[in-house]
Amino acid sequence: MGGLKGEGLGKSSLPNVATDTRAGKTEPRRLRRRVRAGRTLAGLIWPQRSLITHRELPGPGALEPGLWSKLTFITGQQCARCGLPFEIAVEPDQVCGACLADPPAYDRARAALIYGDISRDLVLGLKYQGRRDGLGMLSGWMGNAGAELLAGADLITPVPLHYFRLIWRGFNQSGWLAAALAQSSGVRLSVDTLKRVKATPIQGNLSADARRRNVQGAFKVRSSRLKLVKGKRVVLVDDVLTTGATAEACARTLKRAGAACVDVITLARVAGPRTATI
Repeated sequence: MGGLKGEGLGKSSLPNVATDTRAGKTEPRRLRRRVRAGRTLAGLIWPQRSLITHRELPGPGALEPGLWSKLTFITGQQCARCGLPFEIAVEPDQVCGACLADPPAYDRARAALIYGDISRDLVLGLKYQGRRDGLGMLSGWMGNAGAELLAGADLITPVPLHYFRLIWRGFNQSGWLAAALAQSSGVRLSVDTLKRVKATPIQGNLSADARRRNVQGAFKVRSSRLKLVKGKRVVLVDDVLTTGATAEACARTLKRAGAACVDVITLARVAGPRTATI
């Protein structure tokens, strides 16, 4: 797989190889066999463990079947703007009542999962325990959910943490998700386009209005990234979409800097409208 290149990600590629004319085989075939053997050996030495219970799993996958069955993937019709799942059949471009009454600052939002007991544990494991072993799977779900958004995107960037919180936690889980999504999609990545200039309190159970006040003026686009944003279609990545206050604050900031479009992709979202909290 390609690695990080500056603020972008290189696409996957095999190294230049020569053909072994005496054996009639190419090095890539041998390389693939070695990779498969390496993965098998790694599985024996470091067996896959559940992302939630941390128990050793007998087969492929990152969750026990019982936990997997409790995840709610967003696969049906949804609001064309915020991605709220609809319970009844609607027109393809239908917009929910909340977005009609108060359109969000971002253009579209999509999430892979409904935020529930099991998806919450996945988010918290990533956010507070630094579980990176499930990134490929989680970003894959996000890529499927946001395929339409990624198809026209020029840039992927994560919701940033304030410097003090980044130092305290040691990583930005949204940055990890953004990097994995960029690598799988081939869309350019910039992990530091946005800067959190205001150390906001944790949102917790704040109301929708309190959350909006909390993040007002909290973000800015770095001056060194202005040319990267101007006229571009940007995909903003975060772990959870609740009221959308953070996503909207980031979207406003990016659009003031000249972004042509700001879409949002998250791992999970609350089941209710944008006024709902966790």
